[in-house]
Amino acid sequence: LGFESLWAWDHVLLGVEPSFPIVDSITMLGAVAARTRKIKLGTGVLVLPLRNPVLAAKALGSLDVISGGRLILGAAAGWYAREFDAVGVPFKQRGRQFERNLDILVRLWTQDRVTLKVDEFNLREAVMVPRTVQRPRPPILIGGYVEAVLRRAGTVGDGWLTYFYTPESFTRSWEKVKAFAREAGRDPARLTATNQLAVYVGRSREETTADMRTWLSTEWDTAAWSESTIDHAVYGSPAECVAQLRAHVKTGVHRIILIPYRYQPDQVERIAKEVLPKL
Repeated sequence: LGFESLWAWDHVLLGVEPSFPIVDSITMLGAVAARTRKIKLGTGVLVLPLRNPVLAAKALGSLDVISGGRLILGAAAGWYAREFDAVGVPFKQRGRQFERNLDILVRLWTQDRVTLKVDEFNLREAVMVPRTVQRPRPPILIGGYVEAVLRRAGTVGDGWLTYFYTPESFTRSWEKVKAFAREAGRDPARLTATNQLAVYVGRSREETTADMRTWLSTEWDTAAWSESTIDHAVYGSPAECVAQLRAHVKTGVHRIILIPYRYQPDQVERIAKEVLPKL
């Protein structure tokens, strides 16, 4: 259908109603890798503090090898406290643990031998092969909304990945990411920005409004401390969807992940055939 990349959610459990089934992201993308040849495969996003970083490096690196170098790692610190409690990871330490786990993962991907002792991890001349196909490593996008996340995206990541941002709110946060990059002596032009948007292609905006807003308000969370909002949604006739998406494109976003209304296969078809060719 011509899509550039395919993305998988990552949650061990959510425990919310209505139930929101999520297959393990790395397992899912491995299955997709075996059945495709060109489409890039992204985690959107992997909750890195919940994963042992050595095992995560192995699983994700193997995915890059199996796919022939198509992995994009989207990673975040997480937000759902009960999920952390269930796994036995201290929720209030997730920011520090994210940075620690990312550092270990990157070292294992890029260094011939890794010697490092931090917290409970003791790597002694650790060698991880095969190396990732992408060199020096697959791209890493930092997911989230708060100031600390935007700083990480600009200083240690290859870019920023967020969701449900309007063109205006996206622009404000993306400018912050680029400012943090400049402060760290990095070139902002080398970073990429990704936004995730819910899309519903119907006969008109008026006809699709109620269904779309009901779906987003009952089955999705928008963090109160962020600019993520259901008002970001793209919906209406094909022409109306194109016009709304063009407003996002004008922000300078490099990639838009489209979330089809209720994951309906016919919506995927309509987006690919009636919307994307007109952008």
